[in-house]
Amino acid sequence: GLVSIEPPGPQRLQKVMAHAGVGSRRVSEDLIAEGRVTVDGKVAELGQRVEIGEVEIIVDGVVINIDPSRVTYLLNKPVGVISSASDTHGRPTVVDLVGAAERVFPVGRLDADSEGLLLITNDGGLTQRLTHPSYGVDKEYLVSVNGSPSRNALRDLRQGIDLDEGRTAPAKVSELSPGLLRFVLHEGKNRQIRRMCEAVGHPVTRLVRTRIGPLTDPQLAPGDCR
Repeated sequence: GLVSIEPPGPQRLQKVMAHAGVGSRRVSEDLIAEGRVTVDGKVAELGQRVEIGEVEIIVDGVVINIDPSRVTYLLNKPVGVISSASDTHGRPTVVDLVGAAERVFPVGRLDADSEGLLLITNDGGLTQRLTHPSYGVDKEYLVSVNGSPSRNALRDLRQGIDLDEGRTAPAKVSELSPGLLRFVLHEGKNRQIRRMCEAVGHPVTRLVRTRIGPLTDPQLAPGDCR
């Protein structure tokens, strides 16, 4: 068959987004249609063409990387793996799991005993966007706790809990079934959800991050990345 060679010049936005790992072209088209994509600060239109590397594409507040020298992996971190580039005790790290040729670092952290989605990248701009509180990128967690929190306990979790370093920002917290909570928050204080749940008398037994901003992937098995 003929080898298709990418023509130079502007390319359709949904294609560029799909290449950058936002999602399939179909998903990318939906995001554009819903007005959740901007190109250089203007809301994008379906079918719009963009010049790669010369525009800033933002989806739900997150800058999309289209520079080929920058790599970003979405990893489903299993329990027991350390969220750092190297470990003094020789434990497996998230960077070992990704096996990238480039020098990459995790964005934010998940405790060794927590699991779920983590981004690993060499893209400093993306890291800044995802970690700086001023951007307020939502992260969603499924949290199993001992017991079933009362309405008052849930209200306290939503309104903020006083931890040593100050009060937590308001969070969205709902109980999906007895003892299974969904948290949505944009802070990432050290072991924050564990400490919040401890404070209301319901220690965490399992914690899984299921979404980072617009990124989620229920098909990604623990230990796998894309």
